[in-house]
Amino acid sequence: MDILHFSQNDFDEVFDMMRVFYDSPALIHHSSDRVLKQDIKDCLDENNPFIEGYIFKESGNTIGYSMVSKNYTTEYGGLCIWIEDLYFKAEYRNGGKSIEFFNFLEKQYPDAVRFKLEVESDNERAIAAYQKNGYNISEYHLMTKEINKDNE
Repeated sequence: MDILHFSQNDFDEVFDMMRVFYDSPALIHHSSDRVLKQDIKDCLDENNPFIEGYIFKESGNTIGYSMVSKNYTTEYGGLCIWIEDLYFKAEYRNGGKSIEFFNFLEKQYPDAVRFKLEVESDNERAIAAYQKNGYNISEYHLMTKEINKDNE
């Protein structure tokens, strides 16, 4: 699997995959087209140090994407990599692709002290796949407050 940064040429294809992902039961919140397009634009912005977009290809075919954000964790004293989105087209799931991506990220960010992701509690297959790569269910409860919530 080739793991590449998004380019402008990937915009429509990434958006289409995001729309499928955000409309699926894997997510609790279903974002608008405007928000998803802004996410891609932010990944393409070389001056935005907080988010990166990756597209996955195999034999020339696009098979998925991911978006990764970066922040500092005071609890662990260093860089935290947050896997915001991780999506593979249905026909490319269950083949170890997520583990390949996790290994890639650990090589990309050797100084990171923590990697995080969210998973819907009913998504048992995803939870099992993530646990195979060393991820565990956190005992913290995530609390959020949305500002300028998109009502589209």
